[in-house]
Amino acid sequence: MNFSLLLLTIFLPTVPLFLFKFIHSFIWAPWRIQLHFQRQGVRGPPRRSIYGNSAEIRDLIAAAQSQPMDLNHQLLHRVVPHYHHWSRLYGKTFLYWFGTKPRLAIAEPDLIKEVLLNPSGSFKKVQFNPLSGQLFGHGLVGLEGEKWARHRRICNPAFHTERVKGWVPEIVTSTAKMLERWESYGSTVGHKFEMEVHKELHNLTADVISRTAFGSSYEEGKLIFQMQEEQMLLVSQALRTVYIPGFRFMPTKKNRRRWALAKEIRRSVRKLIQINAEAVGDSRNLVGLMIASNKNEEEGERMGIEEIIDECTTFYFAGKETSANLLTWALLLLSMHHDWQIKARDEVIRFCGRHDHPTAENLNHLKLVGMILDETLRLYAPAVMLMRQTCKDVKLGTLHIPADTQLYLPMIAVHRDVELWGEDAERFNPLRFSDPRKHLAAFFPFGLGPRVCVGQNLAMAEAKIAVAMILQRFSFTVATSYVHAPMQLLTVQPQYGVQILFQMI
Repeated sequence: MNFSLLLLTIFLPTVPLFLFKFIHSFIWAPWRIQLHFQRQGVRGPPRRSIYGNSAEIRDLIAAAQSQPMDLNHQLLHRVVPHYHHWSRLYGKTFLYWFGTKPRLAIAEPDLIKEVLLNPSGSFKKVQFNPLSGQLFGHGLVGLEGEKWARHRRICNPAFHTERVKGWVPEIVTSTAKMLERWESYGSTVGHKFEMEVHKELHNLTADVISRTAFGSSYEEGKLIFQMQEEQMLLVSQALRTVYIPGFRFMPTKKNRRRWALAKEIRRSVRKLIQINAEAVGDSRNLVGLMIASNKNEEEGERMGIEEIIDECTTFYFAGKETSANLLTWALLLLSMHHDWQIKARDEVIRFCGRHDHPTAENLNHLKLVGMILDETLRLYAPAVMLMRQTCKDVKLGTLHIPADTQLYLPMIAVHRDVELWGEDAERFNPLRFSDPRKHLAAFFPFGLGPRVCVGQNLAMAEAKIAVAMILQRFSFTVATSYVHAPMQLLTVQPQYGVQILFQMI
């Protein structure tokens, strides 16, 4: 028997099975799901071949990012152009496809609340694309079930409000160091000077998370942040493409770089943990508190060193990225709206003085600063959406949703819903947060329910301190060189930075 005939003999019987699976996965099952939703009045863009609507999403994003926008807060067409385009055609609830996975966009607050607060286990996190797991590790962001509950229980004490208050001096030290550099630069070039604040604020939040996590300065963790920024770009590219099973093991140029970055980041984090190991017993830093909490667990419930590295990797990325973007957009908004800047400065001086640093005790008095930060998070939340997936057939409102349907919850759209926020929903107005009586799912920049961001208290304390200290020293406006181009990478960030004109006061 020749070789060709041998191969034919071996593989020919598998052809019908392969063909059956292909037809079922790529034709029959999607058609059946699409028909199921059409019968309920849910429409969406036509599904295209094997990749669903993913190519269309990439094209819409590329087109949106090719042009800047006017200086306003109507971001949907640029940041989530696919959602903006399809919601205008098909309504707030519509179905689209990422490969063979159906995605149901839902922007109704009542339904979002039911999904995020549901205690029955009907909804779970959508599994990471295996390539993105290299950035987030296997920490709280991606865990599910008992393992998530164990990690959350161990991490919670490290982020308690009283613990965060203990980190205020470190946050003040990092911010003062940055502002002294700004003042030195201003003294050299004149009392008015232009600064690209996005990079500056990333350096600030990197320094803060290094101090609070490891008790070290930014310089000791600088390499980790540089590697994570490169990794974030690679991950964002991967998330826009349907993942082909097994692709992460192929030695492509990008995969080899992802492997190298993941390995080096874990090595660097492990080294920082070891450096701080001698202070674990009474340490106030995050790693020390986490390890101390871990020791209080029963033997079989403790996290291993690799799990601790996973959590530190997540905190390093999320802690820097979320806070830096919040501060960037807050400064831009205060630059655009000078009346609010004056009101916020008056509040800071009233409670903190003109030259004294904020303390844990007077942070709670900065109510207007808090409302400004909330309004910033409403208009420029770091995440544009949350994703969940049905674990079984469920009824959500009047909709019957099959198992394994992905739910796209567009936070960026809900935060601008005129029915929730009024006709001025896309304008900056911090006073809308003086009335807390809003729908529970009208505002959820840190998530909602049991999976709300564990670092929320730290992020808000850090932002309050930084804004207060900047207001004490500078007046600022938008520089003429600024180009307004918000975009979604993994978070909402300025495509060309944020240039602000400062004046020392």
